[in-house]
Amino acid sequence: MTATEAGTRTPVGDGDRTAAVVIDRVTKNYETRDGEIQALAETSLEFREHEFVSIVGPSGCGKSTLMLMIAGLIPVTTGEVRISGTPIRKPYTDLGIVFQDPVLLDWRKVLPNLMIQVEARGLDKKRYEARARELLELTGLAGRETAYPFELSGGMRQRVSICRALLHDPPLLLMDEPFGALDALTRDQMNLDVQALWMRSPKTVFFVTHSITEAVFMSDRVIVMSPSPGRIVEIIDIEIERPRRLDVRTRPEFGVYTDRIRELFSSLGVLREDV
Repeated sequence: MTATEAGTRTPVGDGDRTAAVVIDRVTKNYETRDGEIQALAETSLEFREHEFVSIVGPSGCGKSTLMLMIAGLIPVTTGEVRISGTPIRKPYTDLGIVFQDPVLLDWRKVLPNLMIQVEARGLDKKRYEARARELLELTGLAGRETAYPFELSGGMRQRVSICRALLHDPPLLLMDEPFGALDALTRDQMNLDVQALWMRSPKTVFFVTHSITEAVFMSDRVIVMSPSPGRIVEIIDIEIERPRRLDVRTRPEFGVYTDRIRELFSSLGVLREDV
């Protein structure tokens, strides 16, 4: 299978499904003591409803910046972000966010940490406590409801964070390097767990990662970004059936995708093999 056959250079947004998120000619500049710096060059994208999209690129290329602009947590410099047709000009609440740090409250047990969503949104506590317990069971945390965060492993804490983000069943999930601090085995399991949750209740997912293998394994499409100022180099369709098992990484077509992304980073000088 060639790189072209593997689905490269296909723009996000083609197809029959509705565009859930539209990024329309967005840029982001930051003011520093040395003057203005452009973090993100002009970028246009569309994410379809229920699509799992990963963005991979070197540190400082604007991946997390783009995610925060989608959430309305930082303003765009130029252009516009729209979710379900609505321009985003302030924090958007009908979504879930998972960061690299689980951001749990140390003095609250697991179940009360999840229920922060309910308290903040003024939702029915009885109804959502039942959902919280269901999510904990689905992620292998049944029986840990009364544990404190310090009593959990790193992977368990991140599972709690994911459950909290999903508690109100948002149509859009933003994930910023959620497994970057985990060991390799736990990271593999979290990839499988998130895939299972997503297949059980499909959402539009924007997944930020530095891992080429993880991006290919998790995604319907992978966005490859250049070094700062970040720009889209290529968008790659991942045409591998789901559910995906870990052994899919040994298949030739999987290697075609990962090799193509590495080739792109080599051409950009992100990867160097000087010896």
